[in-house]
Amino acid sequence: MMKRVTGFGGIFFKSTNPTQLAAWYKTHLGLDVADWGGVVFRWAEDGSTDGTTTWCPFAADTQYFAPSSASFMLNFRVENLQALLAVLRQEGVHVLENTESSEFGEFGWIIDPDGNKIELWQPPSGC
Repeated sequence: MMKRVTGFGGIFFKSTNPTQLAAWYKTHLGLDVADWGGVVFRWAEDGSTDGTTTWCPFAADTQYFAPSSASFMLNFRVENLQALLAVLRQEGVHVLENTESSEFGEFGWIIDPDGNKIELWQPPSGC
């Protein structure tokens, strides 16, 4: 059976002032906010290489979450993005046609029944 979601990749959300909000989280909760404005939490599962989960505020007017009007976007780790997207299409899930590939991995997006955009992320090998 094909693995679907293998973990939680991150939470992305809109903020009216992402820089100020990130500073608040850094000061009060001790998050190690990077220069790009987010945090990468490193972790490992038994018998696996290190993994990561990302926390990142986006500007309130970002179009990255479109076509969703939600103020957040979840990111889930997957093992085989293209195979999963094919299965989800067969199951009638609203799959956005565009995908992206970069040094950070492969990304695809779906829309859940409430209209929320969900990012599916196949990390690069070793991540």
